[in-house]
Amino acid sequence: MSEKNIYILGIESSCDDTSAAVLRDGVLLSNVTASQDVHRDYGGVVPELASRAHQQNIVPVVDQALKRAGVGKEQLSAIAFTRGPGLMGSLLVGVNFAKGMARALGIPLIDVNHLQGHVMAHFIKESDDDCSAPPLPFICLLVSGGNSQIVMVNAYDKMDVLGQTIDDAAGEAIDKCSKVMGLGYPGGPIIDRLARQGNPKAYTFAQPHIKGLDYSFSGLKTSFLYSLREWVAEEPDFVENHKADLAASLEYTIVDILMKKLRLAVKQTGVKHVALAGGVSANNGLRNAFKEHAKKYGWKIYIPKFSYTTDNAAMIAITGYYKFLDGQFCSIDAPVFSKVTFK
Repeated sequence: MSEKNIYILGIESSCDDTSAAVLRDGVLLSNVTASQDVHRDYGGVVPELASRAHQQNIVPVVDQALKRAGVGKEQLSAIAFTRGPGLMGSLLVGVNFAKGMARALGIPLIDVNHLQGHVMAHFIKESDDDCSAPPLPFICLLVSGGNSQIVMVNAYDKMDVLGQTIDDAAGEAIDKCSKVMGLGYPGGPIIDRLARQGNPKAYTFAQPHIKGLDYSFSGLKTSFLYSLREWVAEEPDFVENHKADLAASLEYTIVDILMKKLRLAVKQTGVKHVALAGGVSANNGLRNAFKEHAKKYGWKIYIPKFSYTTDNAAMIAITGYYKFLDGQFCSIDAPVFSKVTFK
């Protein structure tokens, strides 16, 4: 098949968002996502509820993606799906749907690593003349609720992890600290909004001393918890009276930790094309830090649109498109995997 008129359907169901997208020759035609509000009542994603919601959402989401793209299912060249990492039950819904649809249509299946997809979001084209993708090689800071990694991207299928969290991820730390403050779930958007109104230097929290390019956020989380207990003991309404400053100081500390290691990675590699990816890349404090570093250190930065920061099928579809061009298909019996890996 020629490179023209290649239609890829992407399916993403790794956590609590059911998403489907359609690409034509690497250009995005549609990207539909159904989120699950039910988890807010539990302060985090409940795996069983997530998988049930995926079962309800997968058919209408795929149907809408095809309709908005103006593409019939018989026009599809292949179906790309998130194989992992993620919640096992959630992954199985998307994987089994993709396998069944591909078998029915007689077209190839393409398995995509969720983490690779986040990095590849930078290659999504919104028009034929879209040239916004970073040049190779580049360094990508991948930060989400479950992952914090510095990745050297040499090619779409050659990504080397230079450093990663050895315990909690940045997004996980934000969510847990937000929960301790009683602010709700997910904590990221709430902390982000409050931080814009607070003083980032109001409070100081412990920062880890980890060698190399690896991250650690468990110590920060513990420091935040213990400090908060002391302050609340002295002033029962402390959180309510100082939540903006607390949010700003927490965000400042996390961004500072992330950027210190990223600066070190740039210095060690000499690569000054630096990208941001993952759900936490929507955080305004982190985005502003990227812009400040670009001015101060001469970096060329690449920050994704907000719609490509959270889990979405467009990033799965674009990864699938590149794998399609290389004939990298998977068998119908390919199992899902939940472990975090780039392999």
